[in-house]
Order: sequence, then structure tokens, then C-alpha cells
Amino acid sequence: MFESGATVAEYLDPVEDDQVQPNGVDLTVESLYEQTAPGRITRDGKRVGERAEVDPEDGLYRLDPGAYVLTYGERIRVPDEHVGFVYPRSTLLRNSCMLNTAVWDAGYEGRGEGFLQVGHRIELEPGARVAQFVLAAADHVGRYDGTYHGEG
Repeated sequence: MFESGATVAEYLDPVEDDQVQPNGVDLTVESLYEQTAPGRITRDGKRVGERAEVDPEDGLYRLDPGAYVLTYGERIRVPDEHVGFVYPRSTLLRNSCMLNTAVWDAGYEGRGEGFLQVGHRIELEPGARVAQFVLAAADHVGRYDGTYHGEG
């Protein structure tokens, strides 16, 4: 079962009233990056590749088609007995863009990131709402205590 937007809002900070939706909370753009060096994933470790921050021009990110890492403006805390999911807002999709993320395990806390795929040139304003975070009840053993705990 998914939680109500009002319940989800209790686990995000900061959050404005207009971000709270019936079934989740909208996430905003904090910053954007382009990866400039290869990362590495092996059986016994991982390394995120170097990144360069994308600077807004005249108050807007002007993005050409390509791949970007988006940092959300909200710190998220996934409560016990829940799992979090992030979905792109429909306006992002309608503008030929996609936002991908992984599962957010119970116990995760931090300012997460998403993979923004831009299919056609777009302008994004810092603070614009681009995704929605939802929480679902989940049976689990243990809590997240990985590399990205407390990020951002």
C-alpha cells in the first residue's frame, strides 16, 4: 500500500505545501552535473566517476540532449517498514526527458540523485518540480547502511 502525500511529506525537508500531492511529494532540482570521467563497478567495490557541475545561465539550466545527474533539493528519510520510489513528473516526460532512480531502502537518509536523460533541448529552473517521491509499505530485514547513507 502506498502512503498519502501528507504522510510522505513528514519524511522530507524542506517541503512546501504545493509540493504535496495526493500520493506523494514533488522533488525539485537542486543541482545538475555531467559525468566527466569513467566510474567503476566491480564485484568488490565501486567508484563514481568525476563530475562537473552545470551552471545555470540567466537563472535557467539550458540542457542539450544527453545524460545528467540531478541532485534533489529535499533531504529524504525512508522510514522503517517502507520502501521509496521516485517517478518523473509527466511534464518532464512530455518534454522528451526521463528521470531514472534506484529503489530507496528503509533507513536511507540523504539528498539523493537521479539520472536525467534529455532527449530534446530543455530549460529547467533551479527549484523546479521534476519528480515525485512515494512511499510504500514493505516487509524487510535490516536497514540501509550503504555508501550513500547521509549523502548531500
